[in-house]
Amino acid sequence: MARRRALVTTRIICGYHLSSVLTQILVALTAVIVVGQLLSRLLARVGQPPVIGEVLAGILLGPSLIGTEWSAKILAPSAAPALGVIAQLGVILYMFLVGLELHLGQLRQRAPVTVAISYTSILLPFAAGSALALYLYPRLSSPDVPFLSFTLFLGVAMSITAFPVLARILTDRGLTKTEIGGIALSCAAIDDVTAWCLLAIVVGVARAEVGSALFVALWAVIYIAFMYVVVKPALARFVRTHGAAGETPTTTATLLIALLLSALVAEAIGIHAIFGAFLLGAIVPSDNPLAEAMIRQWKNLVTILLLPAFFAFTGMRTRIDLVSGAEAWLLCGLILFVAVAGKFGGATIAARLSGMTWRDSAVLGALMNTRGLMELIVLNIGLELGVISAALFSMMVIMALVTTMSAAPVLSLLHADKNVPKA
Repeated sequence: MARRRALVTTRIICGYHLSSVLTQILVALTAVIVVGQLLSRLLARVGQPPVIGEVLAGILLGPSLIGTEWSAKILAPSAAPALGVIAQLGVILYMFLVGLELHLGQLRQRAPVTVAISYTSILLPFAAGSALALYLYPRLSSPDVPFLSFTLFLGVAMSITAFPVLARILTDRGLTKTEIGGIALSCAAIDDVTAWCLLAIVVGVARAEVGSALFVALWAVIYIAFMYVVVKPALARFVRTHGAAGETPTTTATLLIALLLSALVAEAIGIHAIFGAFLLGAIVPSDNPLAEAMIRQWKNLVTILLLPAFFAFTGMRTRIDLVSGAEAWLLCGLILFVAVAGKFGGATIAARLSGMTWRDSAVLGALMNTRGLMELIVLNIGLELGVISAALFSMMVIMALVTTMSAAPVLSLLHADKNVPKA
C-alpha cells in the first residue's frame, strides 16, 4: 500500500514538473513572439529587417534590461534546458532552409568577381579578428581556454555575413534583380559556405585536443566529400522522380530523415549538427517545386514559432550589464570598429578593385557587413563550447545588432535603390 502511494505521489510530482516546465516554455515563447512582432513592425517603419526586432525582443525580456527578477518570471531559468533543445531544433531547421535558398548555380555565372570580393571580405576580417584576439585574450578570456581556439573563433565570428537578412533587405528595396543585388547575393552565399566550413573546423579544434582535431578535420572532409559524391546525386534522382508534385508526406518524410541523419553525423564527428543541416540543404537541387514548396511552407513555422525559442535563449545569456565601465565599453567599441573595418572595408576595397564604382562598392560593403541571426548562432556555439566569456558574448551581440542595423541607413544615404543598373 505504501509503495503504491509513493508511486502515485511520484507520478503527481513528475506530472506537475512537466506541466510547470511546459507552462514556462509556453509563456517564454508567447512573450518573445508578441514582443518580437511588435518591435519588428515598429522597426520596419525605419527600414530595419524583422530579425532586428526579434533579437531585441529576446534581449529586452532577458536580465539585461528588465532585471533578473522580472526576467525570471518570463524566461524562467528552470526552463532553460528544454528551451535550449527547442532553440537548437529551430536553428537546425532554419539552417536547412538557408541551404535550400542557396542557388549554387548562380555563383558560377559571376565566379571571377564574386569569388574575389567574397574571399577578401572573409580573409580580411578573419585576419583582423585574429589580431584582435591578441589584445582581447588576456582581458576577456581565461587561461583554461586555449588561445588557438579563442583566436580562430574570433576570426570566424568577424567573417560572418547574414545571407537571409541580406536577401530580405534586397527584396524589400527591390534590388534583387539588379546587378549589385545579384553580386551581393552571390558573395553572401560564398561567404556562408566558407564561413560554416571554417566554423566546423574551429568547433572541431575547440572540442578536441590538437591531435584529435586533425582526425575531426579528416572525418569532416570525408563527410563533405560523401555528401557531394554520393548523397547529392541520390537527392537529384529523388527530386526528379518525386519532386514534380511539390511537397508530399513521402518527400517531406524522406528529406526530414536525411536532414536528421546529416545533422546527427555532423554532431558525431564533432563539427556541430547545424553544419550538417546547412550542407544537406545546400546540396538539394534548387529551382524545383519540392524545394520551393518546402521553403514556402516551412519558413513561417520555423521563423515565427521555433526561432523565438532561440531568441529567448540568447536573451537569457546576454548580459549587457556585464559591459560596465569605460574600459568595457571601449573594448566593445574596438570590437565594433574591427568588425566594420574588416568586413565593410574588405568588401568595399575588393569591389572597387574589381571595377565597380565607389558608390556601388560601398553599397556592397554595407550589405556584406550585415551579420544578423547567423552571427548569433555562431556566438551561441562559442558560448556553449566555453570559448568566449559571457561578457565577450554580450559585446559581440551588440556588434551584430549595430552592424545589421547600419545597413538600411547606409543604403538610404547612398540612394542604392535608385538608378541601379539591371542585371
